Amino acid sequence: MNMNRLINMIVRQVIRKVVNSGVQAGAEKLSAKGNRPSPKADGKRARQAMRFMRRVSKF
Repeated sequence: MNMNRLINMIVRQVIRKVVNSGVQAGAEKLSAKGNRPSPKADGKRARQAMRFMRRVSKF
């Protein structure tokens, strides 16, 4: 494996972790208690939607 491929692999891993943590933070912010009747259900739906979008974006 040449150095360019190795560096790209590491950079992709770091970027993936940063983006995923941002997505998780956004989902948590959406699920924060507000005027909604059930914030836990909203948080669960938000996390499911984010997980689905990450799966779809891989292709």
